[in-house]
Amino acid sequence: MTATTIQPAGPVTHEAPVRDGLTAAPIAPPLFRFPSLTTTVPKEFVHRAAVAEVMLTDWKREDDTHFKVTAQWPRGHSFFSPIGAHHDPLLAAETIRQVGSLLAHAEFGVPLGHHFLMWDLQYTVEPDQMLIGDTPASLDIDITCTEVKQRGGALTGLRYKAVVHRDGRPVVTGGASYTCTTPAVYRRLRGNRGTPDGPPQLALTAPASPQSVGRMSPIDVVLSPVGETNRWQLRADTRHHVLFDHPVDHVPGMVLLEAARQAAAATCEGSAVLPVDIASEFHRYAELDTPCMIQAQPLPDVAGGEQSVLVTGHQDGELVFTSTVKVLSHKG
Repeated sequence: MTATTIQPAGPVTHEAPVRDGLTAAPIAPPLFRFPSLTTTVPKEFVHRAAVAEVMLTDWKREDDTHFKVTAQWPRGHSFFSPIGAHHDPLLAAETIRQVGSLLAHAEFGVPLGHHFLMWDLQYTVEPDQMLIGDTPASLDIDITCTEVKQRGGALTGLRYKAVVHRDGRPVVTGGASYTCTTPAVYRRLRGNRGTPDGPPQLALTAPASPQSVGRMSPIDVVLSPVGETNRWQLRADTRHHVLFDHPVDHVPGMVLLEAARQAAAATCEGSAVLPVDIASEFHRYAELDTPCMIQAQPLPDVAGGEQSVLVTGHQDGELVFTSTVKVLSHKG
């Protein structure tokens, strides 16, 4: 998932202006005059071009490896739409992803423009705490960094755990790990991918039936049928305003998670299922110019009425990612 470098137009300062050789009384910034106001963190810190896609609202360092982060989930979202009376659990995955980017830039000094490669991401939600209320869900997130990798004082990788609370009650546990590289290293790694001289993207394939994969609109479907049971081709529509929020030279990890969710929904033959647990590992970049085949395998049922599905993605005969998805039929 690639960060976009956006430089400020000029220096940011709260110094008082000088008038006729005298320093005028300092003017408090608006948020200092109204400390109870809430805003989002800078969108650049979470690798989003649209402010509307920023879930995080604030953060605080507790010590070198512990942080407090706050977030908010909307009652409705153009892509992470409600599943019955529940928030879409993939909001948890996106929130955990954004936390990693935020800490890298805001607390570990990674410059904007560096590139991130997510290696794994996992979450488990408490369904009863995912119910949509009368207002957006305000979240408090405890972050513990379990592995901080550095070279020459610069962050090269991070593994972290997240515990999300809503109204004082746990709603999500999860975590992720990633590595980050400089733009120069990334260019050498990727070659001509994403350049005008690079290979062209695949032609967009037809979507599976939205209802068969837990979606309402074909625009949001990331799987294309191939005439085989529990097997599809990944459908990566780079025009999608959420999944491809900004230009990238590979398929973002969140698209692969969505493919896993949709494959699990299709395999369980239930368009209205809650993906209450997803554990994913990403082994290599998913390229935009080569077919990526998605395979789903039902696993033995687990307690509590949950169903598990193992979803894999292969490209050019190589394993791209694996996801174990546990789904629960929602009850409203």
